[in-house]
Amino acid sequence: MKMNRFAKAAVAVAGTALVIGTATAAASAADDMKAKKEKCYGVAAKGMNDCASANHSCAGQSTQDAHPEEWVYVPAGLCDRLAGGVSESKKKGG
Repeated sequence: MKMNRFAKAAVAVAGTALVIGTATAAASAADDMKAKKEKCYGVAAKGMNDCASANHSCAGQSTQDAHPEEWVYVPAGLCDRLAGGVSESKKKGG
């Protein structure tokens, strides 16, 4: 199969766009990892918690929505704006 100039140019442009898109996505993921995060208690959906609590030892094991001891990482400053979200566990805080 012989490709004409137009087809070759289209393949080259598509390949370049793919490389640029992949590089951009990798840079964005790195920025997300560097962003300041905080634990937000009381907003995790059932099975969507980020880590252990007094009730279990692993992420993804919460059995109840919005349990006050279950937490997820959120960008710093967001927790206080979420309904029911607190930056400290009720058990930890007293």
